[in-house]
Amino acid sequence: MSEETNTFRIAVRKFGPFESAMEKLWQKYCDQTGCTLEAEMVPMDLHPLYEATLINQGLAKGDWDVAHINTDWIYEAYTSGALEDLKPYIDQNQPDAFPSGWSDSLLEMQQFDGAIAGLPFHDGPECFIYRKDLFEDPQEQKAYFEQYGKALMVPETWSDFQQIARFFNRPEQNLYGSVFACYPDGHNTVFDFCLQLWTRGGTLINEVGNVHINTDEAVDGLNFYRQLVNDKTAVHPESAKYESVQAGMAFARGEVAMMINWFGFASFCEVAEESAVKGKVDISSLPHAPGCESASLNVYWLYTIGSGSRHKAIAYDFIRFAVSQENDKLLTLEGGIGCRVSTWKDEEINKVIPYYHKLEMLHTEARSLPLLSNWAIIAAIIDEAVLKAMNTDIPSEEILLQAQNKITHTNL
Repeated sequence: MSEETNTFRIAVRKFGPFESAMEKLWQKYCDQTGCTLEAEMVPMDLHPLYEATLINQGLAKGDWDVAHINTDWIYEAYTSGALEDLKPYIDQNQPDAFPSGWSDSLLEMQQFDGAIAGLPFHDGPECFIYRKDLFEDPQEQKAYFEQYGKALMVPETWSDFQQIARFFNRPEQNLYGSVFACYPDGHNTVFDFCLQLWTRGGTLINEVGNVHINTDEAVDGLNFYRQLVNDKTAVHPESAKYESVQAGMAFARGEVAMMINWFGFASFCEVAEESAVKGKVDISSLPHAPGCESASLNVYWLYTIGSGSRHKAIAYDFIRFAVSQENDKLLTLEGGIGCRVSTWKDEEINKVIPYYHKLEMLHTEARSLPLLSNWAIIAAIIDEAVLKAMNTDIPSEEILLQAQNKITHTNL
């Protein structure tokens, strides 16, 4: 890593809109402040980003001045000493409308005993994203009713979801009923597992505060998920190779009728030049098991400052600049998801992305993953269990029992 002090290094979550927004924000910052540091931005996928910032102690050693860290890692990052506490900086010069400018759900997970480990960068809970042009097409509605004897509408239950996915699955038209992000990175299938669990009335944490996945709801969820993602009559054939960005891009190319994914990929469809489905998309709550309630997952990205940074004052000044109302909106128009309530309600944004205001509704249903220093290890165990279910015939009960034993062992 470069030791030069005239370089400002930013570890960026790899995604076109993030990269373009960060470049524009840095240029804008330098133009307005006269900062002469040269920014070196390094876009990375999830695993390389985690390794560069935390496993290899890049934030603590000063390899990175600023890094995008998500809430899955924030507890580990803070408790390991990798991050600068932003509270003293905020007290001295707080961001515009802090904290009232953000929903509480985007400020809680980075606070530890009075310390603030980061400021919101990008959000957008998991939601049901669908092609409204297909759902609202009179011919599709007629055909669906003739085939199933019921109206074609946003699915309320998971069985409805699979039935509609099969209806829209037309490989000869390069159209698939749904797509899943099954790439084994310790995130995508873990999120899907949690959503299946929660929408069946299950919980991830037991009454004594430990992760407990050996339950009836978990078995039901895993049984359904493993057959769904392997259903060649309903699901995009590349799902096993896709992580969430690639799944979102397949949807934006017009290859998918509906999916469960981050809100940001719905928004991307409206602002990206390469989108083939602009104006044809809408979002809603996730399907659920009969008699149960919908749920969403809130994992968000933060701007953080490395504890080893040699440019901490500039790093905070830049982050404070980047999270302003104007720049939160800039990120949104680039294809990211702004985190401010003002952005969610912005008239111009809602003209471009007609469902943007629904973020408030999603946040009322959103749950968070547990803040545990060993969550990355537990997530890898869950990921392994889901992949084993997808790729073998071993009963779900047996897979979850083995996984639970491993999880219990990590707590010893």
